[in-house]
This record gives sequence, C-alpha cells and structure tokens, in this order.
Amino acid sequence: MAPTKPEPGDLIEIFRGGYQHWAIYVGDGYVIHLAPPSEYAQAGAYSMMSVLCDKAIVKKEELYEVVGNDEYCINNLLDEEYEPHPIQEILQDAHRLLRKELSYCVIRGNCEHFVTELRYGKAQSRQVRKAVEIGVGVGIGAALIFGALAAAAAIFDSKDNQKRKQ
Repeated sequence: MAPTKPEPGDLIEIFRGGYQHWAIYVGDGYVIHLAPPSEYAQAGAYSMMSVLCDKAIVKKEELYEVVGNDEYCINNLLDEEYEPHPIQEILQDAHRLLRKELSYCVIRGNCEHFVTELRYGKAQSRQVRKAVEIGVGVGIGAALIFGALAAAAAIFDSKDNQKRKQ
C-alpha cells in the first residue's frame, strides 16, 4: 500500500497483523495515538497483550516510528456518516490529551475509539464491531451444529430404546 501524504486530522490505520492500530495525523510527520504499554512498532505477538491493559498513554510520536515496518493507510472511515470536526479543534483536543493516562478497554475504549472521538465526536471501533459480528456468527453456527447433533442423538437414542423394547 503506497499511502498518500496525510493531512492534519487524518486517521491513520496501521496494520499490525491480526489487528489494526490507529493514530491521528497532526502534521510535520507526527501522529497522536492512545498506546497501551505493549503497543509499539515490531512488538509482534506481544502487542496482542494490550487486551489485558486497563490504562494507556496518549503519545505524540513520529509516524514512521509508530508504523515501523508495518503497512498503513489514511482511513477517514466515518466521513460518509459524520461531519468531521474542524481541523483546529481536532488538533487542539489531541494535544490537550497528550501524556494523559486514560482508561483502556479493547472493546469499549481502544485506539480506534480514541481517534474517531477526536475526528467525529463519536467513539467507534469498526474492528471491534467486526470481531463481535464474527464471534456472534461463530456462536450461532456452533449452536446450530450442537443443536443438530443433539437432535440427531435424541433420534438415534429414541430408535435404540424402541429396538430394546421390542
């Protein structure tokens, strides 16, 4: 993916392999992002430990340092649904939060929630929504399979009982 040059206020999606980390571009090659202690470029599988964190720090770092060898793209994913805040407001709010320790929850308050709140005033995470939909789908599929197996077992058990009675 060859990203175009980001503009201040753009959301940056970084592909970590298994999940995406999110940051907001603030200009001059820098991003601001919500980072649990295990979130850094080249953290590999260790970065998945962020699911265990309940606190994260708002950091300002150079884009290339946050991205590392991973791929990234500009992804203002909710522009079709919501009007982005004015750029100056986004930048002021992001800088106001710098170095603050915030609550972190992979489901309700992760890095994607953080940047969408800054850009749109709506804390949302599409990757969490997608994971929940997949999990629900898998759960429903498993329930259907187990239900069908239980029904088949009941039918065969019933037939076995009938044969024994004869």
